[in-house]
Amino acid sequence: MHKETSNRKHRVLKSITMVAALTMLLVPGMNAYAVPLATSNIGGQVASPAAIASKPKLAAPRVSSKSVKVGSRSIPVQTVHVPKGYVPVAAFGKGKYGAAASLNEMMRNHQAVAGINATFFEAYNGAPEPWGTVIINGRIEHVGNHGTTIGFRKDGSVLMDTLRIKLRGTVTNEKTAREQGWYAYFVNRTPAKNSSLAIMFTPMRGSHLGFAYGNAVTVRNGQVTSVTSGQNVPIPKDGYVLVYTGKEKKMAERFKKGDKVTQAFEYTNKDGQAIDWQDVQTAVGAGPRLVKDGRVALQPAAEGFQQDKILTLSATRSGIGIMPDGSIMLATTGSATMKQWAEVWKQLGAKQAMNLDGGASTGLYANNKVITSPGRLLSNVLLFKQPK
Repeated sequence: MHKETSNRKHRVLKSITMVAALTMLLVPGMNAYAVPLATSNIGGQVASPAAIASKPKLAAPRVSSKSVKVGSRSIPVQTVHVPKGYVPVAAFGKGKYGAAASLNEMMRNHQAVAGINATFFEAYNGAPEPWGTVIINGRIEHVGNHGTTIGFRKDGSVLMDTLRIKLRGTVTNEKTAREQGWYAYFVNRTPAKNSSLAIMFTPMRGSHLGFAYGNAVTVRNGQVTSVTSGQNVPIPKDGYVLVYTGKEKKMAERFKKGDKVTQAFEYTNKDGQAIDWQDVQTAVGAGPRLVKDGRVALQPAAEGFQQDKILTLSATRSGIGIMPDGSIMLATTGSATMKQWAEVWKQLGAKQAMNLDGGASTGLYANNKVITSPGRLLSNVLLFKQPK
């Protein structure tokens, strides 16, 4: 019995030796000590070098303080350089649309290595709802349709464009087979009482709409479950609610309980040209665009901005840039006009860059430390995490 066991162990150890030898032959430059093979469980499977080798550790984000000369001014800038490989995440305060939290709280809750305030939001009247486009985990959770948006794909590539999103669909009556089209302008935006709007509300909005006006169509698993008027209806976790107000109320008449519903998003730039954003997983919209292909490309009015604090005045600024190697730079400054801010980003070496929300919202974080502290709670942030 002992002899059989001894022979079996000898055969297994011999096999292990052969695997190690083959590994060294197949992997150039590997020596006998480069990747140890698992041999503790003699009677079990031999672990492959690929299974044992750990993922290379990403370099920590680099924090810098710089002074950038623009004309006669020296503009102080705080920067965080985020190497390629970190996972971008757009997040709302308290993990809920229309809520706010401190920059430090949001970063720590998500175990972020770096982050910055993101899109503009309602900071003075009512709930702190975002104004720009926000995509989280591949789901469009808010549509702004102005300015510029930065988007991150699963494969690590990064896009920047004047993204405009349209939501269209069909509704088909099961009995008559009659098919009609429908549309919505925005996602999760609270409509003013006297407005004429068409809006989709997703589960990110919360358990209910939060208001009781307009005509509401509830859709679950692609089927209409109710059509109501003037009610604060619940938002299903496996569906959405379409709300039509003012002159758009008639659109709700196309829907009947039991009808089949389809929906699709269309992506274009501000000039109406189709762009491929279908597989973007994370995105935040703000703007205006500052740098395009390494050159200053500032056209705020063409992107829909009319406020003096964007067009002419100096203010505290936040921004994000795509560097030539595909890495990301985050930056803030205490005071700059938008023209100066664009020139700063050009001198920082950005290939693409855009402005983010600024003023009291300006906030920057890296390596467990708040670098630029916002003067208010934030509705949303863009952060970067270690990959799993």
